[in-house]
Amino acid sequence: MDLDVFVSAHRAEWDRLDALLRRQRRLTGPEVDELVALYQRTATHLSLIQSSAPDPQLTGRLTQLVARARSAVTGTRRASWRDVTRFLTQGFPAAVYRSRRWWIPTALLSTVLAAVIGWWIGTHPEVQSSIAAPADLREMTRPGGEYETYYSSHPAASFAAQVWTNNAQAAAMCLVLGAFLCFPVIWILFQNMLNLGVGIGLMSSAGRLDTFLGLVLPHGLLELTAVFVAAGTGLRLGWTVIDPGPRTRRTALAEEGRAALGMAIGLALVLFVSGAIEGFVTPSGLPTWARITIGVAAEVAFLVYVYVLGGRAARAGETGDLEQGERSASVPLAA
Repeated sequence: MDLDVFVSAHRAEWDRLDALLRRQRRLTGPEVDELVALYQRTATHLSLIQSSAPDPQLTGRLTQLVARARSAVTGTRRASWRDVTRFLTQGFPAAVYRSRRWWIPTALLSTVLAAVIGWWIGTHPEVQSSIAAPADLREMTRPGGEYETYYSSHPAASFAAQVWTNNAQAAAMCLVLGAFLCFPVIWILFQNMLNLGVGIGLMSSAGRLDTFLGLVLPHGLLELTAVFVAAGTGLRLGWTVIDPGPRTRRTALAEEGRAALGMAIGLALVLFVSGAIEGFVTPSGLPTWARITIGVAAEVAFLVYVYVLGGRAARAGETGDLEQGERSASVPLAA
C-alpha cells in the first residue's frame, strides 16, 4: 500500500470526523449518521495502516481519533450489576468451559505426576533422608505433627485469608505468564505437584496416608481444580503466541488475554471458597467423612456451574471476552 496516496485519499474524511467531534453544539440527525459512518471507515483505515504500512505518527493520530469517536458514538458507560451478573453467569463459566481441552489434560497429567512423586518418595528411604533428617520427618508425620497442626496453627480467618492470597497469586501468575511460551506455567505447576507429592510420599511411608488425604481433600479438590484451570488457560495463551490460527497474532493474543484476565477474577472467587473451606472446615472437629463430603460438594457444584451455565453460554457464542461494542475495531480476515 502506498501510504502517501492512501493519506491523500482519506485525509478529508479524517478531518471531517475531527471537526464533528469538536462541535460544541448538539449534532443534528444527519450529522450523527455521518459521524457514525466516518467512525467506522476511520477504524477500518487504522486497521489497514497497522497491518500493511505502519507509521507511528499516523497510527497515533488515528488511534486517538477512533477512540474519541468511539466514546462519542457509544457513550461513556460504567460497570453495573448487569455486567457483574453477565460475567458470573455467562462470561466466566463460558471461558472455563471453552478452555476445558487444556485444563482437563493438565489436571490428569498433574495428578499422575503428584502420585508418581509420592510413590517414589514413599518407597525410597534414601530419597526421604535427602529431604530431611529422620527425626524431623517423624516430627512432621506423627499424630499431631506438623502436617496436621499446619491447618490449625493460625486463627481460621487469618489463615483462610493467607491461603486465598497465596493461591490467587499462583493462579494469576499462571494466567499472566502463559504468554511467555508456556514455560513459567509448567514450572509453577510442577512446584505445586512436587509439594503435594512430597506430602503424599512422607505420610504414606509413615502409614498415615488416609490422615493426609482427609486433611487435603476437603479444600484441595476445588483449590487444585482452580489451579489446573489457571494453568491450562495459561498454556492455551502461550500456545496462542506460537499458533494464533486464522487471526493475527496480536488480535488472537488480545482476545485470549482479555478472557484470561477475566478468568483471574473468577478464579479468585473460586479460591476464596476453597480458602474458606481450608480455614474453617479442614481444621474443624467434624468427622473426616463430613469434611470430605463438603469438599466434594463444592467441587461438584463448580463443575456443574461450568458445564451447565458455561456450556450453554459457550454454545450461544459467549467467549469470556468483552462485548463486541467494547472491543477495538479490526479488519475481517479472509478465509
